Amino acid sequence: MQNTKYVFVTGGVTSSLGKGIIAASLAKLLQERGFSVTIQKLDPYINIDPGTLNPYEHGECYVTDDGAETDLDLGHYERFLNIPTSQANNVTTGRIYQSVINKERKGEFLGKTVQVIPHITDEIKHRIQILGETGDYDIVITEIGGTVGDIESLPYVESVRQLLWEKGEENAIVIHLTLVPYLAAAGELKTKPTQHSVKMLMQSGVSPDILVCRTEHHISDDIRRKLALFCNVKKEDVIQSIDAKTIYDVPNLMLEEGLDEVVLKKLHLSTEKKPELKAWNEFLRKHKNPTSQVEIALIGKYIELQDSYKSISEAFIHAGSSHETKVNVRWVHSESLTADNFEEKLKGVNGILVAPGFGDRGIEGKINAVKYARENNIPFFGICLGMQMAVIEFARNVLNLPDAFSTEMKIDCASPVINLMESQENVTEKGGTMRLGAWDCQLTKNSKAFEAYQSEMIKERHRHRYEFNNEYLQQFENAGMIATGTNPKAGLVEVIEIPNHPWFVGVQYHPEYKSTVLKPHPLFVDFIKAALKQSKK
Repeated sequence: MQNTKYVFVTGGVTSSLGKGIIAASLAKLLQERGFSVTIQKLDPYINIDPGTLNPYEHGECYVTDDGAETDLDLGHYERFLNIPTSQANNVTTGRIYQSVINKERKGEFLGKTVQVIPHITDEIKHRIQILGETGDYDIVITEIGGTVGDIESLPYVESVRQLLWEKGEENAIVIHLTLVPYLAAAGELKTKPTQHSVKMLMQSGVSPDILVCRTEHHISDDIRRKLALFCNVKKEDVIQSIDAKTIYDVPNLMLEEGLDEVVLKKLHLSTEKKPELKAWNEFLRKHKNPTSQVEIALIGKYIELQDSYKSISEAFIHAGSSHETKVNVRWVHSESLTADNFEEKLKGVNGILVAPGFGDRGIEGKINAVKYARENNIPFFGICLGMQMAVIEFARNVLNLPDAFSTEMKIDCASPVINLMESQENVTEKGGTMRLGAWDCQLTKNSKAFEAYQSEMIKERHRHRYEFNNEYLQQFENAGMIATGTNPKAGLVEVIEIPNHPWFVGVQYHPEYKSTVLKPHPLFVDFIKAALKQSKK
């Protein structure tokens, strides 16, 4: 059996330094060198998963093929590596404790006092090693959420300490990401926050092997020497991570700094094959040198925190690059779109995307946006709730069903064109109980969806409870809105289109989750193509 190597990424001083991007960039470079790599995220919160968290609280909830509701960092991992993640790639404290408590109730620890050490730490170590034990990966990178010193992170840091001891220094290393702030008043970079952060990590029994320093200004040789001396690392193990224009620049910046080289030497792995990043840099070239641009209105209700729609905004970047087009997103709060102002607010856009979401807030604004797109022949893309709003708008304004609605918003509506799935009717729990993960969808030939995918059978990821009500399907199709994608087993409507519109597509699933740098999602690519056409009119 192969000897899987482990790289742990911890963070200090402040959150949001970009541990996920550093982990994904390192993984990309190692992948380019011919190693099979995966990344997992350990989240210190007590929720079982982020599925029940408000997007304002934690950004987007990302969904994997196997139906796990996970941290948005897994989206970065997939976008960079172009390989799918799974349930095993995201672990939360809630899941760890739930598992240990279930074992205790079953009597697996009979006679023993259940404690953080060894029981919780053993469970964490088991979860960290699941991916390594499959034999599929040469290297597993594990990102530990939060910052060193947080009370929630302590069991994780202790588990890392134990694994470093068990695996040996050539099989497991620690990268510590920290901040070297610039004090404008003093006109200099300060190393003290990093020193304190490393000291705190060392108090937990973990000594970093590599320091990655987030900074706004270049770090001099003197500062590298100082950090190396006070933080117990070699000077070449101090890596600068300077602010970048786009997250997609980071692999190249880490390559220049030699992060992958340092990691491989420490893990006693070959450094002969150099990363080329050919396809990656071709994507970057197109992204940075657009020959045209389009403006897309993104209609959502969490737009104050744009991380709520992270996968959608990244899918726009991927699709835009494939057309050498800059996609300018006009962020429109659905609550601000009223019957009196929606035409003014959406004037001049080349495409409209109505985003996913839950609950009844801002619903009428989304319906107004659909109406504007449909009546003015503006390319329209509805995702999940966005598709459902397109169905409701069409029912009200074309089928003359003024009371058409979803039973999610109005349980006793007279025309429930969107209704609860039968399997959901008696579900009272909220977490992990929706239609989740990858489901088959059969596409109709000669449809916009088929043209985009160039395939009759596709598989896409879902995250929802309510569905198109098939009792109304015939009425819709007679009036010009047709179902061009259905689940072959359940007969559930997955894709709706208006054929006599330049580009009007609504999908019940989340295509944004599957868009990557090297494989932009075909529906986003086609949508941007339609918006480009519209912009030239």
